Amino acid sequence: MEKKKECIKIKYFTDKIDKLDYIDGKSDWIDLRASEDVALKQGEFRLIPLGVAMELPRGYEAHVVPRSSTYKNFGIIQANHMGVIDGSYCGDNDMWHVPVIAMRDTQIRVNDRICQFRIMENQPRIAFQEVEHLTGEDRGGFGSTGRQ
Repeated sequence: MEKKKECIKIKYFTDKIDKLDYIDGKSDWIDLRASEDVALKQGEFRLIPLGVAMELPRGYEAHVVPRSSTYKNFGIIQANHMGVIDGSYCGDNDMWHVPVIAMRDTQIRVNDRICQFRIMENQPRIAFQEVEHLTGEDRGGFGSTGRQ
């Protein structure tokens, strides 16, 4: 059974980056590219523009994370570790950015693939019920599962 395809409206702010493409069967993450040249010195923070704005399907959000090669190739880490772009960030000028910190002097060029995204359904509405005791077994605290 084929999955339903969701439609994402996308606006490109430049023609200097490759158009986004979903590579069927390889990964369900989609690469995002730097839309301008960026030079960073070790320790510097920068919002790197990604050259796109999107209107996500109703009830979805985008998760933005580094590619597995981002640190090796560019020496940057994503400052917020995972960016969440909610569906309301969909205006004509709401260009996506990735916040990074340079761990070494580096140069990022237009069209370099520096991060990736996927869309996820929004969390369902939840309610909290306050109780005196929980029924699960205690695991012993943070990091208690030990080494394997």
